[in-house]
Amino acid sequence: MGLSAEQLRTAIDALIAIEPAFAAAIARVGHPAPRINPRGHGTLLRTIIGQQVSTQSAQAVWNKLEGLIGDLNDPDTIMRADDEQLRAAGLSRQKLSYARSLADEVSSGRLDLDRLPQDDEAAIAALIAVKGIGRWSAEVYLLFAEGRGDIWPAGDLAVQIEIGRILGHETRPSEKRTRELAEAWRPHRGAAAIFTWHHYGSEMKVI
Repeated sequence: MGLSAEQLRTAIDALIAIEPAFAAAIARVGHPAPRINPRGHGTLLRTIIGQQVSTQSAQAVWNKLEGLIGDLNDPDTIMRADDEQLRAAGLSRQKLSYARSLADEVSSGRLDLDRLPQDDEAAIAALIAVKGIGRWSAEVYLLFAEGRGDIWPAGDLAVQIEIGRILGHETRPSEKRTRELAEAWRPHRGAAAIFTWHHYGSEMKVI
């Protein structure tokens, strides 16, 4: 499970002690709510379905697919389904291929989502070995489904934008610079990421 509200607040308090700019940002938009997803096949499948489409479109495909073939948390459900059923739910040829690859890896036991490596980079490597799972998807899974507190998705555009805003930069920092800026925030970078997304959403509402 992801970081709880209490864990988030404790980590953000630690971040404020390291980087006072977070205090001003918290005063503007408040504390973020927990972002928690269940561990397992279903959450990774949602990530695949959600690639390059809106949240609403992804949910519509998920609902249709679930209605057609059943429990999507069970990889064998995907394994048993035929291509026609998967396409009928709205999966593109590419996403169909990714969904089958993920289901095969989990069903066969080659990817054991209950026993991913404890080292974050090793866990990311295990996840991105699956076709259709990139580094961002792996990082978000480890943060939201496993509550790994030091995950830092520095390649995320919103994270870069908001770190620039929070720290008062004139331009958006690059992925490399975003990683460098966050080195001092270990082991609380996961809470920093969750706060940047919260800050991004809050700032967008104000504009």
